[in-house]
Amino acid sequence: MYGRPTARVALPPTGNDTNTVDRIHEDTDESPEEEGQEDNSDFLEDYPDDTEELELIHARLSSLNNLRLERFALHLKRLSLRQNAISQLDPEVFSLFTKLEELDLYDNKIKEVGDALNKLSDLTTLDLSFNLLRSVPDTLSYLRSLQTVYFVQNRISKITGLQSIGATLRSLELGGNKIRTIENLDTLVNLEELWLGKNKLVKLENLGNLKRLKILSLQSNRITKIEGLEGLEDLEELYLSHNGVEKLEGLEHNKKIKTLDLGNNFVPKIENISHLSVLEELWLNGNKIPNLQGLEQQLKSISTLETIYLEANPCQEAEGANYRRKIMLALPQLTQIDATFAKIK
Repeated sequence: MYGRPTARVALPPTGNDTNTVDRIHEDTDESPEEEGQEDNSDFLEDYPDDTEELELIHARLSSLNNLRLERFALHLKRLSLRQNAISQLDPEVFSLFTKLEELDLYDNKIKEVGDALNKLSDLTTLDLSFNLLRSVPDTLSYLRSLQTVYFVQNRISKITGLQSIGATLRSLELGGNKIRTIENLDTLVNLEELWLGKNKLVKLENLGNLKRLKILSLQSNRITKIEGLEGLEDLEELYLSHNGVEKLEGLEHNKKIKTLDLGNNFVPKIENISHLSVLEELWLNGNKIPNLQGLEQQLKSISTLETIYLEANPCQEAEGANYRRKIMLALPQLTQIDATFAKIK
Protein backbone atom coordinates (compact mmCIF):
# COMPACT_ATOMS: atom_id res chain seq x y z
CA MET A 1 0.00 0.00 0.00
CA TYR A 2 2.76 2.41 -0.98
CA GLY A 3 4.29 2.42 2.47
CA ARG A 4 1.16 3.58 4.29
CA PRO A 5 0.61 2.09 7.76
CA THR A 6 -1.98 -0.65 7.39
CA ALA A 7 -3.52 -3.17 9.78
CA ARG A 8 -5.19 -6.31 8.42
CA VAL A 9 -7.01 -8.70 10.70
CA ALA A 10 -8.96 -11.70 9.40
CA LEU A 11 -9.77 -14.45 11.86
CA PRO A 12 -9.87 -18.00 10.46
CA PRO A 13 -13.38 -19.41 10.11
CA THR A 14 -14.59 -21.75 12.80
CA GLY A 15 -16.34 -25.03 12.12
CA ASN A 16 -19.71 -23.31 12.51
CA ASP A 17 -18.99 -20.39 10.19
CA THR A 18 -20.71 -20.27 6.82
CA ASN A 19 -19.60 -18.66 3.64
CA THR A 20 -21.45 -15.36 3.63
CA VAL A 21 -20.09 -13.87 0.43
CA ASP A 22 -22.97 -15.16 -1.64
CA ARG A 23 -25.58 -15.06 1.14
CA ILE A 24 -28.96 -13.61 0.26
CA HIS A 25 -30.99 -12.45 3.24
CA GLU A 26 -34.53 -13.81 3.32
CA ASP A 27 -37.60 -11.68 4.05
CA THR A 28 -37.40 -11.94 7.80
CA ASP A 29 -36.34 -9.47 10.44
CA GLU A 30 -33.23 -11.43 11.26
CA SER A 31 -30.31 -12.40 9.05
CA PRO A 32 -28.68 -15.83 9.22
CA GLU A 33 -26.83 -16.26 12.46
CA GLU A 34 -23.13 -15.60 12.62
CA GLU A 35 -20.85 -15.84 15.59
CA GLY A 36 -20.20 -12.44 17.14
CA GLN A 37 -17.69 -12.14 19.91
CA GLU A 38 -19.12 -10.26 22.88
CA ASP A 39 -15.77 -9.26 24.33
CA ASN A 40 -14.26 -8.14 21.00
CA SER A 41 -10.85 -7.87 22.64
CA ASP A 42 -8.44 -5.24 21.37
CA PHE A 43 -6.40 -7.20 18.86
CA LEU A 44 -5.23 -3.90 17.36
CA GLU A 45 -3.15 -2.92 20.35
CA ASP A 46 0.12 -3.51 18.48
CA TYR A 47 -0.75 -1.16 15.62
CA PRO A 48 0.44 2.47 15.69
CA ASP A 49 -1.92 5.38 16.10
CA ASP A 50 -1.01 6.73 12.66
CA THR A 51 -2.39 3.66 10.88
CA GLU A 52 -4.24 4.83 7.76
CA GLU A 53 -5.99 1.58 6.79
CA LEU A 54 -7.74 -0.98 8.97
CA GLU A 55 -9.16 -4.21 7.55
CA LEU A 56 -11.14 -6.21 10.11
CA ILE A 57 -12.56 -8.83 7.77
CA HIS A 58 -14.52 -11.86 8.99
CA ALA A 59 -13.34 -11.07 12.52
CA ARG A 60 -16.65 -12.12 14.13
CA LEU A 61 -17.20 -8.60 15.46
CA SER A 62 -20.59 -7.68 16.88
CA SER A 63 -19.39 -4.48 18.53
CA LEU A 64 -16.50 -2.05 18.13
CA ASN A 65 -16.54 -0.89 21.74
CA ASN A 66 -13.35 -2.55 22.94
CA LEU A 67 -11.20 -1.88 19.90
CA ARG A 68 -10.28 1.67 20.93
CA LEU A 69 -10.68 2.82 17.35
CA GLU A 70 -10.71 6.44 18.47
CA ARG A 71 -6.93 6.43 18.73
CA PHE A 72 -6.73 6.05 14.93
CA ALA A 73 -9.13 8.92 14.26
CA LEU A 74 -6.59 11.55 13.17
CA HIS A 75 -5.05 9.38 10.46
CA LEU A 76 -7.53 6.67 9.43
CA LYS A 77 -8.55 6.91 5.76
CA ARG A 78 -9.88 3.44 5.01
CA LEU A 79 -11.87 1.17 7.32
CA SER A 80 -13.11 -2.26 6.24
CA LEU A 81 -15.46 -4.22 8.50
CA ARG A 82 -16.63 -6.75 5.92
CA GLN A 83 -18.35 -9.98 6.92
CA ASN A 84 -18.94 -9.41 10.60
CA ALA A 85 -22.05 -9.35 12.79
CA ILE A 86 -22.36 -5.60 13.37
CA SER A 87 -25.97 -4.49 13.80
CA GLN A 88 -25.54 -0.92 15.02
CA LEU A 89 -23.23 1.95 14.12
CA ASP A 90 -22.22 4.01 17.15
CA PRO A 91 -22.20 7.76 16.33
CA GLU A 92 -19.70 8.38 19.14
CA VAL A 93 -17.19 6.11 17.40
CA PHE A 94 -17.75 7.01 13.76
CA SER A 95 -18.07 10.77 14.29
CA LEU A 96 -14.38 10.84 15.17
CA PHE A 97 -13.25 9.59 11.76
CA THR A 98 -13.36 12.94 10.01
CA LYS A 99 -10.46 11.93 7.72
CA LEU A 100 -12.10 8.69 6.58
CA GLU A 101 -12.35 8.31 2.79
CA GLU A 102 -13.53 4.70 2.41
CA LEU A 103 -15.89 2.75 4.67
CA ASP A 104 -16.72 -0.89 3.91
CA LEU A 105 -19.55 -2.49 5.91
CA TYR A 106 -20.37 -5.24 3.41
CA ASP A 107 -22.19 -8.26 4.86
CA ASN A 108 -23.23 -7.31 8.37
CA LYS A 109 -26.60 -7.01 10.12
CA ILE A 110 -27.20 -3.27 9.82
CA LYS A 111 -30.85 -2.20 9.65
CA GLU A 112 -30.38 1.54 10.08
CA VAL A 113 -27.49 3.95 9.70
CA GLY A 114 -28.98 6.75 11.79
CA ASP A 115 -26.70 9.74 12.23
CA ALA A 116 -23.54 7.68 12.73
CA LEU A 117 -21.91 8.85 9.49
CA ASN A 118 -22.92 12.50 9.59
CA LYS A 119 -19.41 13.79 10.32
CA LEU A 120 -17.69 11.89 7.50
CA SER A 121 -17.48 14.80 5.10
CA ASP A 122 -14.38 13.38 3.35
CA LEU A 123 -15.94 9.97 2.65
CA THR A 124 -15.76 9.08 -1.05
CA THR A 125 -16.74 5.39 -1.00
CA LEU A 126 -19.40 3.68 1.12
CA ASP A 127 -20.33 -0.01 0.91
CA LEU A 128 -23.43 -1.17 2.79
CA SER A 129 -24.14 -4.20 0.61
CA PHE A 130 -25.60 -7.39 2.07
CA ASN A 131 -27.22 -5.78 5.08
CA LEU A 132 -30.82 -5.34 6.20
CA LEU A 133 -31.57 -1.80 5.04
CA ARG A 134 -35.12 -1.08 3.91
CA SER A 135 -34.34 2.35 2.48
CA VAL A 136 -31.46 4.50 1.32
CA PRO A 137 -30.29 6.45 4.40
CA ASP A 138 -31.48 10.06 4.33
CA THR A 139 -28.29 11.08 6.09
CA LEU A 140 -26.27 10.62 2.90
CA SER A 141 -26.85 14.36 2.55
CA TYR A 142 -24.01 14.91 5.02
CA LEU A 143 -21.51 13.02 2.86
CA ARG A 144 -20.56 15.89 0.60
CA SER A 145 -17.61 14.08 -1.01
CA LEU A 146 -19.35 10.77 -1.74
CA GLN A 147 -18.53 9.39 -5.19
CA THR A 148 -19.32 5.66 -5.00
CA VAL A 149 -22.02 3.95 -2.96
CA TYR A 150 -23.06 0.29 -2.81
CA PHE A 151 -26.40 -0.97 -1.47
CA VAL A 152 -26.39 -4.41 -3.08
CA GLN A 153 -28.71 -7.09 -1.69
CA ASN A 154 -30.64 -5.18 0.92
CA ARG A 155 -34.43 -4.77 1.16
CA ILE A 156 -34.77 -1.40 -0.49
CA SER A 157 -38.04 -0.94 -2.37
CA LYS A 158 -37.76 2.68 -3.51
CA ILE A 159 -34.97 4.97 -4.72
CA THR A 160 -34.84 7.91 -2.31
CA GLY A 161 -32.37 9.97 -0.30
CA LEU A 162 -29.92 10.74 -3.12
CA GLN A 163 -30.95 14.24 -4.14
CA SER A 164 -28.38 16.11 -2.07
CA ILE A 165 -25.30 14.20 -3.31
CA GLY A 166 -25.90 14.64 -7.02
CA ALA A 167 -22.93 16.94 -7.50
CA THR A 168 -20.37 14.34 -6.39
CA LEU A 169 -21.87 10.88 -6.96
CA ARG A 170 -20.28 8.96 -9.83
CA SER A 171 -21.37 5.35 -9.22
CA LEU A 172 -24.58 4.00 -7.66
CA GLU A 173 -25.11 0.27 -7.05
CA LEU A 174 -28.61 -0.84 -5.99
CA GLY A 175 -28.66 -4.35 -7.42
CA GLY A 176 -30.47 -7.19 -5.69
CA ASN A 177 -33.20 -5.17 -4.00
CA LYS A 178 -36.97 -4.82 -4.47
CA ILE A 179 -37.11 -1.64 -6.53
CA ARG A 180 -40.04 -1.39 -8.93
CA THR A 181 -39.55 2.09 -10.42
CA ILE A 182 -36.56 4.07 -11.67
CA GLU A 183 -37.14 7.45 -10.03
CA ASN A 184 -35.66 10.33 -8.03
CA LEU A 185 -32.39 10.40 -10.00
CA ASP A 186 -32.78 13.84 -11.59
CA THR A 187 -30.15 15.53 -9.44
CA LEU A 188 -27.46 12.93 -10.15
CA VAL A 189 -26.15 14.93 -13.10
CA ASN A 190 -22.57 13.64 -12.76
CA LEU A 191 -23.45 9.96 -12.39
CA GLU A 192 -21.38 7.72 -14.65
CA GLU A 193 -22.45 4.24 -13.51
CA LEU A 194 -25.91 3.02 -12.51
CA TRP A 195 -26.32 -0.62 -11.43
CA LEU A 196 -29.92 -1.79 -10.92
CA GLY A 197 -29.75 -5.48 -11.78
CA LYS A 198 -31.94 -8.06 -10.08
CA ASN A 199 -34.78 -5.82 -9.00
CA LYS A 200 -38.43 -5.71 -10.09
CA LEU A 201 -38.25 -2.96 -12.70
CA VAL A 202 -40.74 -3.08 -15.57
CA LYS A 203 -39.87 0.08 -17.49
CA LEU A 204 -36.89 2.18 -18.58
CA GLU A 205 -37.82 5.68 -17.45
CA ASN A 206 -36.67 8.88 -15.71
CA LEU A 207 -33.09 8.63 -16.96
CA GLY A 208 -33.01 11.76 -19.12
CA ASN A 209 -30.99 13.91 -16.71
CA LEU A 210 -28.11 11.43 -16.44
CA LYS A 211 -26.22 13.04 -19.32
CA ARG A 212 -22.83 11.70 -18.22
CA LEU A 213 -23.90 8.10 -17.70
CA LYS A 214 -21.49 5.62 -19.26
CA ILE A 215 -22.66 2.31 -17.74
CA LEU A 216 -26.28 1.26 -17.27
CA SER A 217 -26.88 -2.21 -15.86
CA LEU A 218 -30.41 -3.60 -15.62
CA GLN A 219 -30.01 -7.37 -15.83
CA SER A 220 -32.64 -9.69 -14.38
CA ASN A 221 -35.59 -7.34 -14.25
CA ARG A 222 -38.97 -7.35 -16.03
CA ILE A 223 -38.30 -4.83 -18.81
CA THR A 224 -40.00 -5.55 -22.14
CA LYS A 225 -39.02 -2.52 -24.23
CA ILE A 226 -35.84 -0.50 -24.83
CA GLU A 227 -36.94 3.09 -24.45
CA GLY A 228 -36.20 6.33 -22.61
CA LEU A 229 -32.49 6.36 -23.45
CA GLU A 230 -32.53 9.39 -25.76
CA GLY A 231 -30.69 11.62 -23.32
CA LEU A 232 -27.87 9.17 -22.62
CA GLU A 233 -25.64 10.11 -25.55
CA ASP A 234 -22.43 9.24 -23.65
CA LEU A 235 -23.60 5.71 -22.78
CA GLU A 236 -20.88 3.13 -23.47
CA GLU A 237 -22.17 -0.05 -21.82
CA LEU A 238 -25.77 -1.25 -21.66
CA TYR A 239 -26.66 -4.49 -19.86
CA LEU A 240 -30.22 -5.79 -20.27
CA SER A 241 -29.79 -9.56 -20.13
CA HIS A 242 -32.47 -11.73 -18.53
CA ASN A 243 -35.40 -9.42 -19.14
CA GLY A 244 -38.38 -9.65 -21.49
CA VAL A 245 -37.19 -7.37 -24.31
CA GLU A 246 -39.10 -8.15 -27.51
CA LYS A 247 -37.35 -5.95 -30.07
CA LEU A 248 -33.92 -4.48 -30.74
CA GLU A 249 -34.75 -0.77 -30.87
CA GLY A 250 -34.53 2.55 -29.04
CA LEU A 251 -30.78 3.11 -29.42
CA GLU A 252 -30.81 5.78 -32.10
CA HIS A 253 -29.11 8.38 -29.90
CA ASN A 254 -26.66 6.06 -28.14
CA LYS A 255 -23.91 6.04 -30.75
CA LYS A 256 -21.06 5.62 -28.24
CA ILE A 257 -22.15 2.18 -27.05
CA LYS A 258 -19.24 -0.27 -26.96
CA THR A 259 -20.90 -3.15 -25.11
CA LEU A 260 -24.52 -4.16 -25.68
CA ASP A 261 -25.83 -7.13 -23.71
CA LEU A 262 -29.31 -8.38 -24.53
CA GLY A 263 -28.72 -12.02 -23.78
CA ASN A 264 -31.67 -14.16 -22.71
CA ASN A 265 -34.53 -12.01 -23.91
CA PHE A 266 -37.12 -12.45 -26.69
CA VAL A 267 -35.45 -10.53 -29.52
CA PRO A 268 -36.55 -12.04 -32.89
CA LYS A 269 -34.29 -10.13 -35.26
CA ILE A 270 -30.96 -8.32 -35.56
CA GLU A 271 -31.94 -4.78 -36.51
CA ASN A 272 -31.61 -1.07 -35.72
CA ILE A 273 -27.97 -1.20 -34.58
CA SER A 274 -25.98 -0.49 -37.77
CA HIS A 275 -25.33 3.05 -36.49
CA LEU A 276 -23.41 1.84 -33.42
CA SER A 277 -20.10 2.55 -35.09
CA VAL A 278 -17.85 1.89 -32.06
CA LEU A 279 -19.56 -1.29 -30.89
CA GLU A 280 -17.07 -3.87 -29.60
CA GLU A 281 -19.19 -6.55 -27.92
CA LEU A 282 -22.71 -7.71 -28.81
CA TRP A 283 -24.47 -10.28 -26.66
CA LEU A 284 -27.66 -11.71 -28.19
CA ASN A 285 -27.43 -15.29 -26.92
CA GLY A 286 -30.59 -17.00 -25.76
CA ASN A 287 -33.05 -15.01 -27.84
CA LYS A 288 -35.52 -15.93 -30.63
CA ILE A 289 -33.39 -15.16 -33.70
CA PRO A 290 -34.31 -17.78 -36.34
CA ASN A 291 -31.57 -17.14 -38.90
CA LEU A 292 -28.46 -15.08 -39.64
CA GLN A 293 -30.19 -12.68 -42.00
CA GLY A 294 -29.36 -9.10 -41.19
CA LEU A 295 -26.03 -10.00 -39.65
CA GLU A 296 -23.94 -8.63 -42.50
CA GLN A 297 -26.20 -5.68 -43.22
CA GLN A 298 -26.29 -4.50 -39.62
CA LEU A 299 -22.77 -5.28 -38.41
CA LYS A 300 -20.21 -5.72 -41.21
CA SER A 301 -19.43 -2.01 -41.43
CA ILE A 302 -18.64 -1.82 -37.69
CA SER A 303 -14.89 -2.37 -37.80
CA THR A 304 -14.54 -2.21 -34.02
CA LEU A 305 -16.77 -5.24 -33.44
CA GLU A 306 -14.71 -8.05 -31.91
CA THR A 307 -17.13 -10.29 -30.03
CA ILE A 308 -20.61 -11.59 -30.76
CA TYR A 309 -22.72 -14.09 -28.82
CA LEU A 310 -25.54 -15.77 -30.73
CA GLU A 311 -25.57 -19.24 -29.18
CA ALA A 312 -28.84 -20.69 -27.85
CA ASN A 313 -30.85 -19.00 -30.60
CA PRO A 314 -32.87 -21.02 -33.14
CA CYS A 315 -30.35 -19.91 -35.79
CA GLN A 316 -27.60 -21.99 -34.17
CA GLU A 317 -29.57 -25.20 -34.58
CA ALA A 318 -30.89 -24.19 -37.99
CA GLU A 319 -27.40 -23.60 -39.39
CA GLY A 320 -25.90 -26.67 -37.74
CA ALA A 321 -22.24 -27.20 -38.64
CA ASN A 322 -22.23 -24.06 -40.80
CA TYR A 323 -23.20 -21.76 -37.92
CA ARG A 324 -19.74 -20.46 -37.01
CA ARG A 325 -18.44 -20.38 -40.58
CA LYS A 326 -21.36 -18.27 -41.81
CA ILE A 327 -20.86 -15.78 -39.00
CA MET A 328 -17.14 -15.53 -39.79
CA LEU A 329 -17.83 -14.95 -43.48
CA ALA A 330 -20.39 -12.27 -42.72
CA LEU A 331 -18.25 -10.56 -40.06
CA PRO A 332 -14.56 -11.13 -40.78
CA GLN A 333 -13.54 -8.51 -38.22
CA LEU A 334 -14.61 -10.77 -35.31
CA THR A 335 -12.05 -12.24 -32.94
CA GLN A 336 -14.57 -14.17 -30.84
CA ILE A 337 -17.82 -16.00 -31.60
CA ASP A 338 -19.68 -17.09 -28.50
CA ALA A 339 -17.11 -18.42 -26.03
CA THR A 340 -14.57 -19.43 -28.68
CA PHE A 341 -11.96 -17.38 -30.49
CA ALA A 342 -12.65 -16.96 -34.18
CA LYS A 343 -10.08 -18.39 -36.58
CA ILE A 344 -10.02 -16.90 -40.01
CA LYS A 345 -8.93 -19.43 -42.65
